[in-house]
Amino acid sequence: MAKIFVVSKKQIRLFAILILVLFIAAACLKWNQTRTAMAIPPQERVFHLVTGEFQSKTADGKEIEVYRWDPGTLIVNAGEQVELRITGINGASHPFVIEGLGVKGEVTKGKTTSVRFSAETKGTYPIVCLTHTTMDQGGPMVGYIVVQ
Repeated sequence: MAKIFVVSKKQIRLFAILILVLFIAAACLKWNQTRTAMAIPPQERVFHLVTGEFQSKTADGKEIEVYRWDPGTLIVNAGEQVELRITGINGASHPFVIEGLGVKGEVTKGKTTSVRFSAETKGTYPIVCLTHTTMDQGGPMVGYIVVQ
C-alpha cells in the first residue's frame, strides 16, 4: 500500500516564507561582511604648528621673552597615524624631542619640519624644545600631545 502525502496551500506558503527569511538573513550577513572588507583604511591626521615668541617688559624696564609651540596641546587617538608639520616663525632654531615617543627633529626659521609617529599608549607626551628649557633661555618651550 502506497502512502500519499497531501500538501496544503498553507504549508506551501509557510515553506515559501521560511525560504524568504533565510535568503534575507543570508543577504544581511553577506552585506555586513562586504562593508567591512570595503571600509576605507584609516588616514594619517596632519597637524600644523608654528613656533611663537612673546616679548614684554617688567615694571623695572627689563625685557623678557618666551617661546612656545602653537597650538600648545594636540589631542590624538591611540594608534592613530599622526604627522606634525611645524613651521619656524620666531627664533633661529628649535631642536626638539617628543618625550616617550622617540621622536626628534629641528625647526628652523622660515622652514617647515615634518615628523610622523603613531602613539599606541594613552597618556600625555611633552614636545620639548632643547634650546629654550629655562626662563633665562625664553622657556620652557613645551607643548603637549594627549593620546586618548
